[in-house]
Amino acid sequence: MSHALQDQVVLVSGAARGLGAAIASAFAREGAQVIINYRSSRERAEALAAELGPRTRALQADVRDAAQVSALFDEARRTMGPITTLVHNAIADYAFNGDARDTLTTLTADHLLDQTRTACVGALTLLQQAIPDMTAAGFGRVITIGSNLVQHPVVPYHDYTAAKSALLALTRTAAAELGPQGITVNMVSGGLLRTTDASAATPDAVFDLIAAGTPLRRVTTPAELADAVLFFASPWSRAVTGQNLIVDGGLVFG
Repeated sequence: MSHALQDQVVLVSGAARGLGAAIASAFAREGAQVIINYRSSRERAEALAAELGPRTRALQADVRDAAQVSALFDEARRTMGPITTLVHNAIADYAFNGDARDTLTTLTADHLLDQTRTACVGALTLLQQAIPDMTAAGFGRVITIGSNLVQHPVVPYHDYTAAKSALLALTRTAAAELGPQGITVNMVSGGLLRTTDASAATPDAVFDLIAAGTPLRRVTTPAELADAVLFFASPWSRAVTGQNLIVDGGLVFG
């Protein structure tokens, strides 16, 4: 079978808005079938699916819930075929407002666990449904969405960054296990993006400070990061797995 982007069935978690919507739009632009997964933003997800065309569907599931994810995959198989490509973008609700962030003295276990459930438990529930079809096909592409805060915690968002760090580890261990089945697993890590719902609370001065510190002298957009996700789904990355590509205008090297 062809592994070109236009022949793939792509599931993007948390795709009703922000970066997820940009990733779904990028795949649709390249002709792929796209499943816009959403937890609660039904109207936005359905509006995006209508905008992107008939090869796109909005399907609800809370990625933390294995039964809901199983039902989503069943519906996808029935209407679009087996999922070949999984992009785990969903995050627990979060606002990147440095002035209002939790410090180590105010952070609770629930805050930490909430972020980890969506990042890591969500990745696990999605992988467990995707692996059988990908293994049967001898082909699969998994892309997780990370953060350059793991490498450079310019603002110490403890719970969010810890969850993304754990997701990076899971990305690499999954790559080690799934490689023999022809499944690659990689991460794309952004920095602060201009602009998503999560970064809407970020003061302009922070955007300006980050832009000034990057070689490209600007803040990355969701569309720019989405294009990097396409690379890991494309035949061009067929020999790449277990990697973390940082897309932030060069703010973080490595």
